[in-house]
Amino acid sequence: MAKNTANEELKRKLRAYKKGKEKKDEETLKAEEMAEFTKRYTEMKRHQAQEDQSYQVIPKFYYKLPGEDEVLLQKLREESRAVFLQRRSRELLDNEELQNLWYLLDKHHTSPMVGEDQMINYDDFLKVAAASGTKCKPFFSATVFAKLLQNDPYGRISIMHFFNYVMRKVWLHQTRIGLSLYDVDGKGYLKESDLENYILELIPTLPQLDGLEKSFYSFYVCTAVRKFFFFLDPLRTGKIKIQDILACSFLDDLLELRDEELPKDAQESNWFSAPSALRVYGQYLNLDKDHNGMLSKEELSKYGTNTLTDVYLDRVFQECLTYDGEMDYKTYLDFVLAMENRKEPQSLQYFFRLLDVQKRGYLNVFALNFFFRAIQVQMQQHGQEPVSFADVKDEIFDMVRPTDPLHITLQDLIQSNHGETVVSILIDLNGFWTYENREVFMAENNNPDASNSREDQGEF
Repeated sequence: MAKNTANEELKRKLRAYKKGKEKKDEETLKAEEMAEFTKRYTEMKRHQAQEDQSYQVIPKFYYKLPGEDEVLLQKLREESRAVFLQRRSRELLDNEELQNLWYLLDKHHTSPMVGEDQMINYDDFLKVAAASGTKCKPFFSATVFAKLLQNDPYGRISIMHFFNYVMRKVWLHQTRIGLSLYDVDGKGYLKESDLENYILELIPTLPQLDGLEKSFYSFYVCTAVRKFFFFLDPLRTGKIKIQDILACSFLDDLLELRDEELPKDAQESNWFSAPSALRVYGQYLNLDKDHNGMLSKEELSKYGTNTLTDVYLDRVFQECLTYDGEMDYKTYLDFVLAMENRKEPQSLQYFFRLLDVQKRGYLNVFALNFFFRAIQVQMQQHGQEPVSFADVKDEIFDMVRPTDPLHITLQDLIQSNHGETVVSILIDLNGFWTYENREVFMAENNNPDASNSREDQGEF
């Protein structure tokens, strides 16, 4: 028995020794491979350095912007950027070249037509590419053709869709170059003053703004610029990427004013139109009862339906930029943009900053009650029975469905798609009343006679 035990022990030791030896051999092999690789790599680099001396010096890849006192360097940088942008501008298709492109597309279209839409297959597409010149070459790639390919049984694309694609690309590049001319630092951003200069010089080219008096130009520019910065610079960094300006629809809305026959309803819905800018500025002047060019809390309380709560207005003046406790036109524009676009994430971010009275990054029961108590007070002032906060609180949490059942974050509000409703319930009696009577409104939509009866009696 003892002999068997000794044999087993000996076998175990032999297996362990053999395993350790194999491991050691494997590690030795890896070390030898690494040594050989290092040797060959070092020899290769040495040969390269001997052939080209530039390998011995790290090239300069960062050039510091010239300081304010380096006038000559600044001038050199400005001139070089201007030359670069001019060269890029010359690379774009002009009107004559675009007309020639359309002629070639029309000439080489591929039958049969789809309704009134001419089509072109890939072979004819390449024929147009060969005849259209070098400037058009980037547009005639297989990738572009594939992007525009739809469900045509012959594998063709629409000539009109392709031409619109080219037009859009040319317009984007032209606008990018135009905006870059105002980028003083040349970093791909526009500061507020840069965008103001761009829009000010754009005004004479927009027929829909012909009726504006020059004395109103500064207020119009401020009104237009604030929309860009409110939505594209929510963190208030004071600058916007040119790329973001091109990607959003605001520039399209602004340049839509080139249309001399723009319908009246389109003008009214366009923030950048003359009627819209005059409406907003007119509201500001009407609120400014003491005519000092600024708005006090009392004056701002008359905004809209005159049903914003005192608590909300207090928070506006606590958190937003004011001068001796009064609001200027620029701050007022941010306020209006938030109130008129409550569904947008940037507006919800604006409201969330005001609602988060404890600066905790979330809304809890205390924050909701803090604002809703003012709604209850207003209801009593209008002779209505106050609604229980507990019921409203439960409805808000049911609507939002936050990740944390006790805390509502900004992301929760945005993702719920009910952020606008929650904000209206907490800051505006009219907004709360609309939510509370939503079923009545739905019934009235189906029964116009009931709606007319309520209007005759008055809402409040």
